[in-house]
Parts: sequence; structure tokens; C-alpha cells
Amino acid sequence: MSATPQPAAPAERPTDDGARALVSMRGVSKHFATKVAWPRPQGASPLARLRRAFTRKSALVRAVDDVSLDVFPGETLGLVGESGCGKSTLGRTLVRLLDPSAGQLVFDGRDITDLSQAALRPLRRQMQMIFQDPYASLNPRMTVGQAISEALEIHGLAVGERPGKVAALLERVGLRGDAAGRYPHEFSGGQRQRVGIARVLAVEPRFVVCDEPVSALDVSIQAQIVNLLQDLQAAEGLTYLFISHDLEIVRHVSDRVAVMYLGRVVELAAAEALYRQPRHPYTQALLSAIPQPNPAARRQRVILEGDVPSPLTPPSGCPFHPRCPVADKPRSCFTQLPVLQPTPTGGAVACHVAE
Repeated sequence: MSATPQPAAPAERPTDDGARALVSMRGVSKHFATKVAWPRPQGASPLARLRRAFTRKSALVRAVDDVSLDVFPGETLGLVGESGCGKSTLGRTLVRLLDPSAGQLVFDGRDITDLSQAALRPLRRQMQMIFQDPYASLNPRMTVGQAISEALEIHGLAVGERPGKVAALLERVGLRGDAAGRYPHEFSGGQRQRVGIARVLAVEPRFVVCDEPVSALDVSIQAQIVNLLQDLQAAEGLTYLFISHDLEIVRHVSDRVAVMYLGRVVELAAAEALYRQPRHPYTQALLSAIPQPNPAARRQRVILEGDVPSPLTPPSGCPFHPRCPVADKPRSCFTQLPVLQPTPTGGAVACHVAE
């Protein structure tokens, strides 16, 4: 994998007013070094097998591999894929909670790829993240008022009027202002997520990564949190990267959708276009699994065989080819890595068959 930033694939823009992307990724990768067991040698002596049992070799987990995407002001870009495909890692890398292994990150026209933590601090309030677990993301020893005030204090905001600001933020997300004196364990899961959203709003961000923000909540509460996020986006002009494995929620909230598989984006399109006419076989398989509200409606289910390959040893050629349901795949599927190419509908797909 080359560390040279790659140009973004053509993809439909949410607006036609010429607005530049608020967030851009070019050839972004995130690899983690790890140790794995040596393969057991055939016919080795007991001593050789014992030595191998107590030694490990270095390896790389390719959690995110050569991703290029744009997120435009005011839009919601949905990011979907199976668990372990690299969605959350990409989101954390995008806001520099993780440093990229390769590629380029640009925020509002400024290259932030190699900025030091000190140089990043002024930008932190513009790039925020809502985490999946609303309890783990809050300090159990701090009241929710202290947790929200901490964000204000770090960035030197609302000096002298923080208690009133905290109460207003809690009311903004649907909680009572006097809840500031309570601790996280005194709230339900949905209420804790509202506190997390209030903490994000406290610093008046422009871009928010929503990392599975409703997956830990009851179905009855999920709609309330999604509606809250949409209301806040409309009122504040926020830009979202919405990460989820729930395809129906992503369809409801997103302007465009990117589909990830084994650390790579395999399809990108406007939400309605992608759900109406998915082009990549993996996207088709994901959408075929969505339950139908009408029992009489019939949809051909695409069953994927086998498991997701390990990011330690990704397959050659197309990473999806071992599970791809397409019969008579061309030889290029086994030998050449597909890259995102523009589609007639304005999106992009990385597939030798779909091209």
C-alpha cells in the first residue's frame, strides 16, 4: 500500500452550489502493529514447536486501508458495514483521536494530518464525536453538569456563566436543567446519550462524528435520539458522519451513504440511489437482509458464504471475492484490487463486475 495520497473518487455532491468539502480524506489508512503466532512448521521437532509456541512475529492489522471521502457542509454522510470493517476506526482517525498511518486529512481547507496536539487544540471544538456507549463516555465520578462544564473550561468558553449555560444545554437536548447535579448512573441509557450530545454542543462544533449513537439504546428510544440529532443539525447547520450498522436508520438520516468492507469503501452514492439500485454485490447482500414491513412483500435474499477475512491477512485482488455471490467472476477479481470508479448515477463503486 502506497503512502501517497490518492485522489478522491467522483461521487455525487449533495449540493450544486460549488461548496467545497468541509472534511476531506485522501488515501487515509490506519494500521495497528500486533504480534501473532508463527505458523506451526511441518515435521518440526518438539523443541522447534516449543520455541515457536513462545515467540510471536510482527504483523499489521489493516483496520482502514486507502480511504478517500469528502463530507460537505450541512450534509449527513452515512457509513455502513459489518462489525469489524473499520467504521469506528475511520471516524476516530478523521477527528485525530487516532493518528493516520498514511494519507491526508483536510478540515475546512487546512491539512491536519500531521498537526501536533497543541496545534490541534483550537480545532478540537470544531470536530466532536458522539460515542456508542453513553455510559463509558462519561466519568462516573463527575456529575453531568461537571462533565459539560469541563468541555467549556477546556476551551475557555462561557466564563462566569457556565451553570446557566449547562442548564440551557440540558434543556436543549430534552432534559431538565436541574439534572446537572446528578451522576451518570442515575440516568437511563437514552438520557445519558442526551448528556453526551449536550457535552458536544457545549463547544459549538461544526462537524460531528456520530459513532453508532443509538445502537446501545432500546428501539423505542432510538427514534427520539435520531430526531434530536436531526433537529440540532437543522438548527445549528451541523455536518455529520453517521456510523451505523442499522441500514434503515442510515437511510432515514443520510444524504449520501458510503459502504465499507474490510477497511475499504466499496460503494458511495446518494442514499436513495444506493437503496434503490445498489451496484456492489456486498451492498446488495446488506440491503437484502433488511426486514420488510409488509409480510406479503418478497425480496430475494443474498446469502454470503464464509466469514469476513482477517485484516491481518487480507485476500489478494478484491477483498470481497472469497464471499462474493457473483458466479463466473473474472480473473481480475482474484488478482487486481478494484478502485472506486464513477457510476452513471453520480456515485462510485469499487467492483470489477459492476464496472
